[in-house]
Amino acid sequence: MNRALALAAIGFILPLMPLSAQQIPDIPWPPTDSTRPRPPIVTPAPAGAAVPAPSDAVVLFDGKDLSRWRSEDGKPAGWTVRDGYMEVKPGAGAIQTARGFGSVQLHIEWMSPTPPRGESQERGNSGVFLMGKYEVQVLDSYDNPTYADGQAASLYGQYPPLVNASRKPGEWQTYDIIFHAPKFKGDGSLERPAVVTVFHNGVLVQDHVVLTGPTAHQARPPYAAHPDKLPLLLQDHGSLVRYREVWVRALGAEG
Repeated sequence: MNRALALAAIGFILPLMPLSAQQIPDIPWPPTDSTRPRPPIVTPAPAGAAVPAPSDAVVLFDGKDLSRWRSEDGKPAGWTVRDGYMEVKPGAGAIQTARGFGSVQLHIEWMSPTPPRGESQERGNSGVFLMGKYEVQVLDSYDNPTYADGQAASLYGQYPPLVNASRKPGEWQTYDIIFHAPKFKGDGSLERPAVVTVFHNGVLVQDHVVLTGPTAHQARPPYAAHPDKLPLLLQDHGSLVRYREVWVRALGAEG
């Protein structure tokens, strides 16, 4: 069993190391810097069957409907559902969960369109936003050069993946994400930054990484106080990206 599947099977939770607001790292490259070294390419295991949710998970998409999702304005989610997956409907906007979450183990499977169209950031672009603010990039990064902190499984604008473990467009890919939400003090100042671990297709690509703040394009804004629980958001970036088998497990008292 690969390590990502083992996480789901045994409910594994990475230890949360004590961190303070003073331990936010200084990234020596500006956001989306094209000269930043790109990660090496590795070949993941072949795509397999969908990974079912464990018994204590909250299933956010069961392949049948979008009843657990809303548009950002609170109206019914406008994406397409067919054949067990949901697909971005370009122009409909992002969708977000009807309920909020804090620290979670998230499993989500996605597929970029085939045949591929466009290049760099225009190819199979979407994103998984924890708490609607902290993005794990979704992109067709198979034989598609782009800036390092914008390819698949990057923490967009902050950290490239350790390796490029992308499968070909038209094949299902998996993210297994361990997300520890930031914590704020009563006066709104940051007590503890967010920490993220990501497995892409069973390969470790983000290893207990400390986020510098929320995701932004060509910027790294500081943390701003927000509620302990916020919706998970999936981005509409104009590409016909598909998703299936979306579930989360709350991480103890943090979730």
